[in-house]
Amino acid sequence: MASSPALSPASPPLLRHHRGWRCRRLLSTQAHFLIPNALLQRRSFILSSASFLLAQPSAADTASLPDQPLPSIVTDRVFFDFGFCPSYLRSDRPLGFDLAACPDTEPLGRVVFGLYGKILPQTVANFKTACASATYRGTLVHKILQGQFFVAGRQGRKEKGEVRPPTGLLRNMETVDPKAFQLKHSRPGTLSLCLSENDDDEAVKLEPDYHNLEFLVTTGPGPCPQLDNENIVFGTVLEGMDVITNIASIPTYKPAERIRQFNDFAQFLGDERAQIARTMWNRPLKTIYISNCGELNVATPSLSPSLP
Repeated sequence: MASSPALSPASPPLLRHHRGWRCRRLLSTQAHFLIPNALLQRRSFILSSASFLLAQPSAADTASLPDQPLPSIVTDRVFFDFGFCPSYLRSDRPLGFDLAACPDTEPLGRVVFGLYGKILPQTVANFKTACASATYRGTLVHKILQGQFFVAGRQGRKEKGEVRPPTGLLRNMETVDPKAFQLKHSRPGTLSLCLSENDDDEAVKLEPDYHNLEFLVTTGPGPCPQLDNENIVFGTVLEGMDVITNIASIPTYKPAERIRQFNDFAQFLGDERAQIARTMWNRPLKTIYISNCGELNVATPSLSPSLP
């Protein structure tokens, strides 16, 4: 089709008017199609942006997502030798009797713990320092909850089978870090720093150089979910689970129901002696103690084994 000739000043008025009307009509028709297309593109962009924003998880949703399990890499190893000391309960034992020098010790066996130094460097560093300096030597296993866990490392006087912390310990900020509580007490042989289960006296905790060294070990047969998010898991048993099982089987002191009720009432009244009396509950009827401890060399960090 031949193109329309360009309008010139010499063109007749009617022709110029007719051609101008055709041009205006053509432009209005194109605008009629262009405007809806632009609106559609704009609407599509807005909807796609809204869909993207809706697909993104909010901060609350992200916080509610379960934490991914951390790789339990063993970076350090320590050992504890456990034993019985029958003469410790004798009434004629000498004043200042040192459990580390028990004359009639009955060995129970050695337990090797693997520590998670990459996940909890401060907790592991303090525990290693205490083991390397033999701080736990002569320390009592002072509480056993049968079918759950046992506790050792209560701070106090050495002649009472308690711990005096060594110098050079770090200020452990992991005790207030939520990330330090991600590992769970999911199997027997779990090594944990006592926080909710800590038995240290309040006066000891208020000391300016206080460092928590009390630990617990789960004994099985099942997990201990009541300890989760309250105590810091920082290691596991690598060798000597049979020793842990033997310790768990030792009978403990259990108060009669009447004594429990009286203690509950005294605690309700705010009597401080009620809490002191509770420290005697679940104490083993035999003297179990740590006869020796120390650090073992680790050539290569490795994943912790899967225990039953």
